[in-house]
Amino acid sequence: MIAQDKEVLDGLKQKEQTVMLPPVCIGMTENQEQRLPHGRVSRFLFLLYLNLMNNTTADLCDQYADQVQAAAVSSFRDYGGAAAFSGMVATVKCFEDNSCVRASLEEPGEGRVLLVDGGSSMRCALLGDKLARLACDNGWSGVIVNGCIRDSKILRTIAIGVKALASCPVKSEKKNLGEAGVKLHFAGLTFKPGQYIYADRDGVLLAEKALE
Repeated sequence: MIAQDKEVLDGLKQKEQTVMLPPVCIGMTENQEQRLPHGRVSRFLFLLYLNLMNNTTADLCDQYADQVQAAAVSSFRDYGGAAAFSGMVATVKCFEDNSCVRASLEEPGEGRVLLVDGGSSMRCALLGDKLARLACDNGWSGVIVNGCIRDSKILRTIAIGVKALASCPVKSEKKNLGEAGVKLHFAGLTFKPGQYIYADRDGVLLAEKALE
């Protein structure tokens, strides 16, 4: 285990975060679903279980070569405590204003992944530790930001997937500008609500429907 992984796992254990497991986990086979524990368990143990059991993006590329598209290889860095995550796509388009990001993450995530197109701005962060914790508490699987995050050290201890272009300590504006539920274009792909994301440290895959 590398040092960063140990720091993430220790942080998640200390937080003692828990999660009520959903009846079905997106991207799992029926056999995998039957092997899931039931009820409220440690979120740390749940995510560790998923990361060990789920197929990697490399596996998915091999098995579903004609059904997945890969985001531009050099686009994203990993910042969240979950090394692997997946879910149905939800979208936000904004520029240097994360009001719409907060509004979306305040909704029940239901295992979805929020895609945020921040126009690749490097001048401020669209996600920090407070919004990441909100997303985690509300059941979001992950957040992918075409832009910056901040509080990167704390993000590694929060049990959610987070990918972004870079980190920036400057907070964004709060002028209620932005759109949710719209088509996005970045990282060489077009993202639409209702598609599916599969992500790990190797990259990000996009599929039109859940991979069985």
